[in-house]
Amino acid sequence: MVTYTMPDEKSEHEGTWLQWPHGYTYGENYKKGIEHIWVKMASALSEGEKVHIVAYNQEEKEKISKTLASQGVNMNRVDFFISPTDDVWTRDNGPIFVYDQEKKLKIWDPGFNGWGKKTPFEKDASVREHLSKELKMERIDSRKLVIEGGAIELDGNGTFLSTRSSVVNKNRNPDLSEAEIEKQLSILGVKKFIWLDGVAGTDITDFHIDGFAKFYDKSTIITFSETDLAEWGLPAKDIKTLLNSTNASGEPYKYVNLPLSKNNVTLDSGEKLDYKGSYVNFYIGNKVVLVPNYNDPNDKVANDIIQKLYPERKVVGIDVRELYKDGGMIHCVTQQQPIQLK
Repeated sequence: MVTYTMPDEKSEHEGTWLQWPHGYTYGENYKKGIEHIWVKMASALSEGEKVHIVAYNQEEKEKISKTLASQGVNMNRVDFFISPTDDVWTRDNGPIFVYDQEKKLKIWDPGFNGWGKKTPFEKDASVREHLSKELKMERIDSRKLVIEGGAIELDGNGTFLSTRSSVVNKNRNPDLSEAEIEKQLSILGVKKFIWLDGVAGTDITDFHIDGFAKFYDKSTIITFSETDLAEWGLPAKDIKTLLNSTNASGEPYKYVNLPLSKNNVTLDSGEKLDYKGSYVNFYIGNKVVLVPNYNDPNDKVANDIIQKLYPERKVVGIDVRELYKDGGMIHCVTQQQPIQLK
């Protein structure tokens, strides 16, 4: 079987992809409530890499361009691609870049069905195909496997971490067994699978891994303490599996713990959410690390821990509360494009 390599997120980027919010699916108030997050992401990321923006149409492109220019963003670092989208979750439906065996970049295109047909998804499911044509970059058609980018973590050394609830789930892959799914994922050079059971139905994603666990490197996992994992909703069996995992070389992982937010998240409107916020869902750019913040005392605690993990990059805390009420954070709406190797 031909295999491909998915570079680690902290490897050098050519750019970052963002699907810009619009009002065509959920109305203008939805766009207005979260657009400030995209402006801050684009501004911070443009200091160290290209920002590739997927705009719904030409009219939206012009609005976005004016907004960014008015905020002083270096527009030489920004480009636009027109492709209608349903929503903003680039991590899950956007282009997933891999290297082939000759180190050429290609787009891996598994199926996307709106997290089990919970939301409109047909436009989002076509984004990778549109972009492969625009970029003149070969697309690896893996649509028989339905899987979201936020459902998977790879350590760059052959180890895969995920939850069964978001992958081995009849709302995604009704005709595939776990073994068959693993066979399909071996295209990414996976040698070892760490499956947590997760909890189906607990949120729209059915418990994506990128909310609570992230590989720092081939020997370290960033996650929560055992107590906070339980509060996040991870079953006791999964906590034991995660905290006793070994990598593809058989070595036990080390762990770095980030806190949950100290308090349940409260929106600017005063509306209180009945859950805390995760800082694990951060995104590593070339020069910055974008960290979800919640107007909470633990924002600084988490930002400081992450800053020590990535001393060569600048931590930028971004208030994601308006996005978080709809189930996502920073990692969920970003997607890295690695550099083209010589």
